[in-house]
Amino acid sequence: MRNRRLALLRLFFLTWALAALQAVGTPVADAAELTRAAVADALAAARAAGRGADFARRDLAGLDLAGLDLSGADLSKADLSRADLSDCDLRRAKLVGTTLVGASLARARLNLAWVMAADFSHADLREAVLETLVVSEGLEIRPEEAMRFVGADLRGARVTARFHRADFRGARLENLQASVDMRNQSMGMIRTEFTGAMMTSADFSNAQLARVDFTFAKLMDTRFHGADLTRADFAGADLTGADFTGAITEGTVFDSAILGGTRGLAPR
Repeated sequence: MRNRRLALLRLFFLTWALAALQAVGTPVADAAELTRAAVADALAAARAAGRGADFARRDLAGLDLAGLDLSGADLSKADLSRADLSDCDLRRAKLVGTTLVGASLARARLNLAWVMAADFSHADLREAVLETLVVSEGLEIRPEEAMRFVGADLRGARVTARFHRADFRGARLENLQASVDMRNQSMGMIRTEFTGAMMTSADFSNAQLARVDFTFAKLMDTRFHGADLTRADFAGADLTGADFTGAITEGTVFDSAILGGTRGLAPR
């Protein structure tokens, strides 16, 4: 009887404490729905069945999934915030509407991943591969399909994708590899596009940006120190306060661009 009373008291106290925390607005940390072992088992079972694993809408926040083969997995609208996805194979994975805020994706491979409306804000994407991403359901990227990379770290990443209207404010993009590979253009030119993107205070120092499309992008106070901008297109872009010190601008297009307060550009 006494043990039962103690158990009831503990339960009452726990319930009261949780209610008190919620009442004052203190967030209560929730554990992820699955463990790394459970995720690995689900991946193995799906692979044996010849299909991609389904983790859509699952809470995987904070999980250590480093190095796992998640290729073809459906992670649409899953919560992967703060998760460790470094060195993961995410090729052809569905990341539609997925939350990856603060996640580590260093050296991850995302070739052909579906990334509409994915949020990579403050994520670590150093040396990750984001090539030929699927960024829309149709030919045009709708506003609600735009991705977020606010404050993300993409130093040394390789990208070939359309980032139309994407949000890269404050992102670190030093040594980004985004130049067109002219050796593999048999089906027409495939190049990286940041058209209409929000890139205020981003850092593209020493990035490879030859032939990249920045038309109508918001690039205020953005750094292009030492970047290769050969034949890049900034038509209609807002470059107020941008710094081009040491950048290569041979054949670069600045038609109708806003250039007030820019540094490092020869008079035009």
